[in-house]
Amino acid sequence: MKKIVLSLICVAGMGVALAQPQPVNPAQPTPTPAVAAPAASTPQSNAKLKMETVSHNFGTVIEGQIARYDFKFTNEGTEPLVLSNVQASCGCTTPKWPREPLAPGASAVITAEYNSNGRPGTFTKNIFVYSNGGDATLTITGIVSKEPEKPKSPVIIKG
Repeated sequence: MKKIVLSLICVAGMGVALAQPQPVNPAQPTPTPAVAAPAASTPQSNAKLKMETVSHNFGTVIEGQIARYDFKFTNEGTEPLVLSNVQASCGCTTPKWPREPLAPGASAVITAEYNSNGRPGTFTKNIFVYSNGGDATLTITGIVSKEPEKPKSPVIIKG
């Protein structure tokens, strides 16, 4: 039993001794931690996406209609502008955009189409635009109402 206790004390003592800071030997250089080399920087594009407007309110839309709006944009940079992706926040909104590069100074449109079929009530949808000249978030809003019922013709009963 004494041997076990003495062994435990020795092991504990070694752990404490190893945990103590070691004196620095000035003749030996201090190792420096490895530092990752900086990532190669991506060249910045000189294209610049400038949206004419970033939101549109359709007002009241009759249920079942496709509401469309063209968001106009311009490349205000000095290099071609490329829209890498245009994505809607849900499946009821479909964006259409030019796939070819847009020359400096040129303009184009992103068309947002909202399918109101089966969606009565208010709506707010976002379209996310990603490009080499900056990103933008476009918003469309409105109210979908049921088509007003046509007045029924009066019933005439002959007797």
